Amino acid sequence: MASSQLTASSISTRNVFASFEGLRPVQFHCPRHVTIGNPARRSFKGLVVKASTAVAPKYTTIKPLGDRVLLKIKEAEEKTQGGILLPSNAQTKPQGGEVVAVGEGKTLGKNQVENSVKPGAQVVYSKYAGTEVDFNGEKHLILKDDDIVGILETDDIKDLKPLNDRVLIQIEKAEEKTAGGLFLTQATKDKPSFGTVVAVGPGFVDEEGNRKPLPVTSGNTVLYSKYAGNDFKGKDGYEYITLRSSDIIAILS
Repeated sequence: MASSQLTASSISTRNVFASFEGLRPVQFHCPRHVTIGNPARRSFKGLVVKASTAVAPKYTTIKPLGDRVLLKIKEAEEKTQGGILLPSNAQTKPQGGEVVAVGEGKTLGKNQVENSVKPGAQVVYSKYAGTEVDFNGEKHLILKDDDIVGILETDDIKDLKPLNDRVLIQIEKAEEKTAGGLFLTQATKDKPSFGTVVAVGPGFVDEEGNRKPLPVTSGNTVLYSKYAGNDFKGKDGYEYITLRSSDIIAILS
């Protein structure tokens, strides 16, 4: 793509008031993606870069306020289970970390609601939640207590203990064949939007600070909204999803 530069030296003051008679209007069709500067640089549509905030070494502590929590982010996996080294662009972004500090909670109505986690807890949190900070040479995350999905003391997602209104569901396996008996490829399989409830949180907190139990329990087969929640792969080969109870549409029986 050709590019042009306009500088002050290239403009003649004598031509500023030149006549434009006889010129026809020209319509320019602007493409949706324009490369500015180096034409060799590739354009990545939809790419979101989330930069972290660096905390100066002179600060030795971070105290989260209100219902916010400070986590130390778990390092990304550098190898597959088979021991193959992964390039940095293929490493899965971690969604887990260790609680370092918590705020004092929040006030709802006349009740003071404490945060759901304590320092030292190993937790799983929602994708893209919170603000990343570089502190003491390590990656940290400050996020709201409500953005923490659950407590996970092992490395297997099926052991997750959901918090608040979160629900852990084992997704029903996708159909391998069509009704006519044809085998489906991985690309043509419909992702199921129903599964079995594995664990539920203690419930959501209403505007008065009272905790309300969830309408589903472990063992229920439920239908939930597509594209809701966060997907995980269990060590047992099953797919799991964590979502809010409000994303569950119905109980199947």
